[in-house]
Amino acid sequence: MSPLDLSTIDDSTTLLWGSLVPVLSEYIAIPALSPAFDSDWAANGHMDRAVDLVTSWCRDRQIPGMTVSVHRLEGRTPVVVCEIPATPGAQDAAPVLLYGHLDKQPEMEGWRADLGPWKPVLEGDRLYGRGGADDGYSAVAARGAIEAVQAAGGAHPRCVVLVEASEESGSPDLPAHVEALADVIGTPQLIVCLDSGAADYEHLWITTSLRGMADGNLTVRVVEEGLHSGGYGGVVPDSFRILRELLSRIEDSSDGRVLLPEAWVEVPPETQAALERAAALVGAGRVAEVPWTPGVGPVTGDDPLEALLATTWQPQLTVVGQDGLPETARAGNVLRPQTTLKLSLRLPPHVDPDAVLVALEHALTIDPPYGSRVSFSGGGGAWGWAAPPTAAWLDDALQAASNRFFGAPALQFGEGGTIPFMAMLGQRFPATQFLVTGVLGPHSNAHGPNEFLDLPTARKITATVAAVLHAAAQPR
Repeated sequence: MSPLDLSTIDDSTTLLWGSLVPVLSEYIAIPALSPAFDSDWAANGHMDRAVDLVTSWCRDRQIPGMTVSVHRLEGRTPVVVCEIPATPGAQDAAPVLLYGHLDKQPEMEGWRADLGPWKPVLEGDRLYGRGGADDGYSAVAARGAIEAVQAAGGAHPRCVVLVEASEESGSPDLPAHVEALADVIGTPQLIVCLDSGAADYEHLWITTSLRGMADGNLTVRVVEEGLHSGGYGGVVPDSFRILRELLSRIEDSSDGRVLLPEAWVEVPPETQAALERAAALVGAGRVAEVPWTPGVGPVTGDDPLEALLATTWQPQLTVVGQDGLPETARAGNVLRPQTTLKLSLRLPPHVDPDAVLVALEHALTIDPPYGSRVSFSGGGGAWGWAAPPTAAWLDDALQAASNRFFGAPALQFGEGGTIPFMAMLGQRFPATQFLVTGVLGPHSNAHGPNEFLDLPTARKITATVAAVLHAAAQPR
């Protein structure tokens, strides 16, 4: 393999990231909520503002032969597409696809008084605000990596940067775009995803698995109008109590264990061994970074391996929303007609989300207590993902880059979140290699209050991707 000037990669990415705070701050200030949280996204225009910002920045960069376009399909969120031709001599190498997203989660309560979701604040090396780390930085990191390779006199295959706008809604619009862009994407040898996390900021962390999910709204209705609780309580069942009873069919309330057999999978032996190796650092770190309320402890106790398994290869149910319950200040003594809970069930890799949705609806709606009207409307599902074995060339490149830019070996771990695009591409391109990584380290708090982007980590990941692109261009 021809050598790559890593010092120039260092200099190029350092210069780039020293100039990016203004554009990332402008992006953070845009409330580009994902369609699941803003049904009028097209009319409100925030998504288009974010798309315009990303495309403008990309077009301003000096990369020979690059094209930047916005791919649109009727009724769907747009996708930003950058196509960069291979450097001379690398035209025969299979292409590389680099992925990110620009849509955002809702505001969430609990931000520090001096912070806010749409208020970018630079504090030391951390840029606070919604979406900077999840996942606005991805477009500039992908483009910056390509620039750095060229600045260092290195090589790279044809690269396609794809930035979608529906990931936080489960990527419902992406399959149609990928199908329409099939000729542009081609058959990539490597897919780089910059939407994942890190167990600490001292290592390059490679994500080897992601959980899937199934979600939906569970509604219980008992009467056609509200009734005085004193006059009818004891005769009319409380809709919330029925919900509690129904939830006990799918979850053990004593320890949170999901009771649906369809939601479980056996952990592969090699994965179990890798989890055991990572448990002391990753599992313990996950427990340690939680902002526990005093006196509260983890469900998994003091066992770091159980903590890691619980957040990567086991299902987990969360009630993430509700309708029908008034604020306490406005809650009268009324038996309410109905209550709705939004359920989010995380699923291990290899579990079929559609089968789980069918099992959920059956378990929750069969034989309703007191003949109450119970419905479960599935919001949708997404497959989890497990990485294929890492090719020797990719592992060598990752370790060399990690030691150079992070000063430590690259490490692997599983993530508890979901990136639907990874499972879809894994099924579409079974022979493709994956590099899934990201900046979401301890306390970065994606989806929650006080989300931040750690700028030095983003810079090091950009440099690492540059080194990997050069390795992908070499004959094998």
